[in-house]
Amino acid sequence: MTPEELSAAIRAALTAAVEAGELSVEVPTELRVERPKQKGHGDWTSNVSMQLAKPAGMKPRDVAAVVAERLGAHEGIAEIEIAGPGFLNITLDTASAGALARAIVEAGAGYGRNDAMAGHVVNLEFISANPTGPLHIGHTRWAALGDSMRRLLTASGAEVTAEYYINDAGAQMDNFGASVLARAKGEPTPEGGYPGPYIDDLAQTALAARPDLLELPDAEALGTAREIGYEAQLADIRSTLEDFGVYFDVWFSEKTLHEGGAVESAIARLREQGHVDDRDGAVWLRTTDFGDDKDRVLIRTDGVPTYFAADAAYYLSKKDRGFPEKIYLLGADHHGYVSRLKAIAACAGDDPEVNIEIRIGQLVNLGGAKLSKRAGNIIELRDLVSWIGTDAVRYSLARYPADSPLSLDGEELRKQTNDNPVFYVQYAHARTANVARLAGEDGVLREDGFDPALLSDPTEAQLLAALGDFPRVVAHAAELREPHRVARYLEDLAGHFHKWYDTCRVRPHSDEETTDVHRTRLWLNDATRQVLANGLDLLGVSAPERM
Repeated sequence: MTPEELSAAIRAALTAAVEAGELSVEVPTELRVERPKQKGHGDWTSNVSMQLAKPAGMKPRDVAAVVAERLGAHEGIAEIEIAGPGFLNITLDTASAGALARAIVEAGAGYGRNDAMAGHVVNLEFISANPTGPLHIGHTRWAALGDSMRRLLTASGAEVTAEYYINDAGAQMDNFGASVLARAKGEPTPEGGYPGPYIDDLAQTALAARPDLLELPDAEALGTAREIGYEAQLADIRSTLEDFGVYFDVWFSEKTLHEGGAVESAIARLREQGHVDDRDGAVWLRTTDFGDDKDRVLIRTDGVPTYFAADAAYYLSKKDRGFPEKIYLLGADHHGYVSRLKAIAACAGDDPEVNIEIRIGQLVNLGGAKLSKRAGNIIELRDLVSWIGTDAVRYSLARYPADSPLSLDGEELRKQTNDNPVFYVQYAHARTANVARLAGEDGVLREDGFDPALLSDPTEAQLLAALGDFPRVVAHAAELREPHRVARYLEDLAGHFHKWYDTCRVRPHSDEETTDVHRTRLWLNDATRQVLANGLDLLGVSAPERM
């Protein structure tokens, strides 16, 4: 019996009780069961009795007694205990619990997918680094977590568009172009420009693309160097992210907001909403009306739009493109953006508590890392992946909440020991693959038999309970935007598997006949392999067959 099937059974029991006049409540459309926090409290627990007690006009334990009497007759349920203020602690019979193994194998990659976020249409923006240099460790955390959030939200039924906002407008791009052109001329980096050997590489790219670059008029040469350098650097960012397993549906150029008139249009729309003022020769958005600490300038006294004006236009662009929910994943130095972005949403007529969500990721420090020779005084993402590996980097970043500072040890992440969490989980998957491979050589085949009642060892009950909890973990992690919950779950599951492996044999001894015990355990082994693979995929981490 899966958690979904048990939830349906509880709904059926409630419906029957209402129809019989034993309860007077509206039966919830969604009911969840969870694993008990303490051993000995059954396989699953539900607090539905406490949820319905007030509308039913009854004590929680009395509601629980009504539900338990009807639910107890359901096939597959061995025992129901009413605990504490009214918890239903439910123990499944061995066959019903064991049937989950086959259900997982048959569901395959779909096991764990759910509809907790169905109906949500989300624009998820993350990383959005300036295209003036290579991605570095400061961008790495949101690269890993943002992509895992996308996977979790999609697995939970949401319609998600992953978007990268290219900051390709403003003085920084002119400084970038001037830096590329200066190196092409063999001149030092101009004041306010970008240093680093990677600029030398871009200069050579520009010269190869336009051999006449140095013969062009100054303004044309600057624009040409800027555009060629920009395209090359953006291509490097795309390539680096793809090597890291991160892909975007949309690459949105800030420059298009200015060139297409979106900034002016956005200001006009906000003015129509009654939130724009003309003061002291500038154009202001009254964000203080919605909790910001000060009003924000949209157009300076010299007539030049501010970055904030582009932020407003970009928000309206997302709204116009049909995204009711907009999630921004920002770096540690962007705390000041929270109130102003929410104020933009409010000024645009949206609910800042519903239509926009802003997450701030804290800094990551990595001990033992070598600074990039190409980019200068930074640790490049490309070098990080080359040194430690995509799996170790992504998993290690995923297993901690984004809002906590993180310090990692690069050499520890490279070790293939059980003290390294990513190795511990991946090794569990590789072990399941090895068990299945060797079992097949011994003639133990799943299709020859399955008797879930034979999965009676305590380690099997614990492993099955952990496997059954996976869909709830995925849904909860998606709702809270917390991929680390999946990582910690996988480590717990790997622990249960290793204990089971040490206790229960899938392959018969050399002098032992193959029976349905072995075949049924193979189903359980393969169910574990499937859940480990599904969970690792949500984190963008591979599930190796051999290690």
